[in-house]
Amino acid sequence: MLKEGDVIMHHTYMCPSCRAKTRFNVIDQVVTSVMWNNDDGAYEEVERQEPFHLTYQGPDKRVQCGSCGLVEDELRFIKMAENANNQA
Repeated sequence: MLKEGDVIMHHTYMCPSCRAKTRFNVIDQVVTSVMWNNDDGAYEEVERQEPFHLTYQGPDKRVQCGSCGLVEDELRFIKMAENANNQA
């Protein structure tokens, strides 16, 4: 039974490494911009980025194979499954 916060996959995955099709961990990436503070020697969260601070351009999700442990972009797992279905 699904409960609030459960992940519903809308794509079929296949591991590019071991070709597993059943066990995966979906990793939601949360980006926090930080900057080193020389005064106290710690990182501080940056609310407004300066012009030379690049914003994160990576994927929102990554996938880990539950069989072999490979972690890659979600798109790589989706494309692997699509290619396998097209060849079948």
